[in-house]
Amino acid sequence: MYFKKILIAIALIGLIIAGLFANYIYGVMLVDNTAFNNNEAYIYVPSNATYVDVREQLKPLLKDIDKFDALAKQKKYVSNIKAGRFVVKKGMNNNDIINSIRSKNLPIKIVFNNQTNLETLAGRISMQIEADSLKLFEVMKDEAFLKDNSFSNATALGMYIPNSYEFFWNTSAIEFRDRMLKEYKRFWNDNRQAKAKAIELTQDEVMALASIVYEESKQAVEQPRIAGVYLNRLRIGMPLQADPTLKFAAYKLPQYKNTVIKRVLNVHKEIDSPYNTYMYAGLPPGLITMPDISAIDAILNYEKHKYLYFAADAKRLGYHKFAKNLSQHNANAREYQRYLSSQGINR
Repeated sequence: MYFKKILIAIALIGLIIAGLFANYIYGVMLVDNTAFNNNEAYIYVPSNATYVDVREQLKPLLKDIDKFDALAKQKKYVSNIKAGRFVVKKGMNNNDIINSIRSKNLPIKIVFNNQTNLETLAGRISMQIEADSLKLFEVMKDEAFLKDNSFSNATALGMYIPNSYEFFWNTSAIEFRDRMLKEYKRFWNDNRQAKAKAIELTQDEVMALASIVYEESKQAVEQPRIAGVYLNRLRIGMPLQADPTLKFAAYKLPQYKNTVIKRVLNVHKEIDSPYNTYMYAGLPPGLITMPDISAIDAILNYEKHKYLYFAADAKRLGYHKFAKNLSQHNANAREYQRYLSSQGINR
């Protein structure tokens, strides 16, 4: 009888311990531990982060960080940190949170356009992924990489086709650059290559001309007509005489640093630069900015016409008037010059 009582007591103690353990497990693993009001929150875990780094981001999001610590140690997450962007959803328990931040790295959409050079592009990208701007800029202008892939410092910006792309947040600078090379090759499919060959331009030359067209007009509907003007000039050996190239050349000079040229003057036409398309015939050595895809395709699908000139339209700002002869062009240009003067824009 005495032995039987001992067994019963042991069993009861076991049940109590099991109950307490179950309650502990329930509290640690299965109870909502989120402390924010939004539907979800994101944490960004850098490469080579420690558990302390992750804990600091999670602490303001959780009701009880100590219980999270206990389970993280039990599931060996503390020694197996994964880099990336992770979501913590409202109502998640500790087990759900650990499963999310351990194995569910979420991709992000990277978007870029209108970048004037590799340095500004690197800055734009560094705001969206883990890699910093200095490292991005360094790998973008790496001489060996450029040479191996038939780019130069002047044409390197053309490798980055402006669009939206899916990446993981913890993408490295080299991974980003190499992915962009693949996207560039994908963009220049057989169809686009055939169109470039038909107008007797290389891919780099198409990109350079597209950058000029894009600076001339942001109106996609007008870009093929402007492209047609420049291609007409190239065919007859006429200088491009593109005002945006003068601005590009000017901004490289110390006296134009931190200035905005609103009106191209004769003094700008005297700048001795390979980008001065008034002084030198043909295309400049590279891009003057990052063109949109619409401008690139405007070159490849240019409008066939006999226009050789165009000037900004004073009555439809953002658009242009086109002319087949110099006398009509001069009249259009004078009209726009009068408009600039009326607005007090003298330089």
